[in-house]
Amino acid sequence: MIARIPAASVGRMDIKRLPAEPDVVAPDGSDVRILLGVPRGTLAHFRLGPGETSLAVKHRTIEELWYFVGGRGQMWRRAADGEERIDDIEAGVSIDIPVGTAFQLRAIGDEPLSAVAATMPPWPGSGEAIAEEGPWTPTVEPGPA
Repeated sequence: MIARIPAASVGRMDIKRLPAEPDVVAPDGSDVRILLGVPRGTLAHFRLGPGETSLAVKHRTIEELWYFVGGRGQMWRRAADGEERIDDIEAGVSIDIPVGTAFQLRAIGDEPLSAVAATMPPWPGSGEAIAEEGPWTPTVEPGPA
């Protein structure tokens, strides 16, 4: 016999479909569709339009894990121990953005660059993102930092 534990005793269980429209514009200028969250992290879908280049930013307190689900692009990252440019961002690629790492994205080609990302801890709000100098000229406007 399998004992069933009432859902209320193990925490809230949610489901959410990807919203048709963005919920917010990120500090780097990408469109954000908020998915689900738990006390220690959140999940969101990020989209940068065809040919667009984000602003370079870094986060004060959060780290992120990104998994690209569409499009092609490039990413630049800079941390205390060095910097790199990843020229082959595409669906199936996963990257990390440790706390304090500056980063910038650009979409290449005719389709948007899109990713699902986990933010840990959840986005704390205003003042989290700091503008940085990146290798490319941004083509989008920033959202709230």
